[in-house]
Amino acid sequence: MNTFVPSERSRVKRLFKRAHYDADTVHRLIDEIGTGSVGYVIKGQPYVTPTLVWREGERVYWHGSSASRMLRKVHGGVPVCVNVFHLDGFVLARSGMHSSVNYRSATLFGTAALIKDAAEKEASLKAFLDRFVPGRWETLRPVQAQELKATSVVGMTIEEASAKIRTGHCEDDEEDYALDIWAGLVPVRTVIGEPEDDPRLKPGVPRPEHLKGIRIG
Repeated sequence: MNTFVPSERSRVKRLFKRAHYDADTVHRLIDEIGTGSVGYVIKGQPYVTPTLVWREGERVYWHGSSASRMLRKVHGGVPVCVNVFHLDGFVLARSGMHSSVNYRSATLFGTAALIKDAAEKEASLKAFLDRFVPGRWETLRPVQAQELKATSVVGMTIEEASAKIRTGHCEDDEEDYALDIWAGLVPVRTVIGEPEDDPRLKPGVPRPEHLKGIRIG
């Protein structure tokens, strides 16, 4: 799929010039951001659950406790909406109403269902960990059957999606550019910090090389 065809539910209506429907942009934002909010309805009540999401091809995944209300809800398949969002900067204009933020966002629609096969579930969890810490999974003790049983993984094929992106500086009224008021952009960045050893780390255990590969995006 090269482009998602927007319907009434997925078409960007406000500031539509910032909209993107091509699969490359949507996929890139999912991969770059990694955090998402899953929206669903239980007995007429809307809920939104924050989580980490990862992508394999046209499918997105998230995981959690098997006791999770949301994950129990999607057991047999349920329509959901997933949003990923990242704040990139504060855009400070010469007026409050023209001030804004730079951001990247994608909204995904589909039917989510539990991954029931144990081998597929474990493979998905490996892909999840390696997505953020490449090479980590192979250094760990094997997953226990009870751990797999207590963990649920949800998969959703992206049926529709739209992305919305704002970049650049402010767009003031023309006459406001003559005012003696500072205007500009304050970038917001997420950075990987220096690893901190577990207080109960066994003496002599070195930091693994794969810590250097931790990445966002």
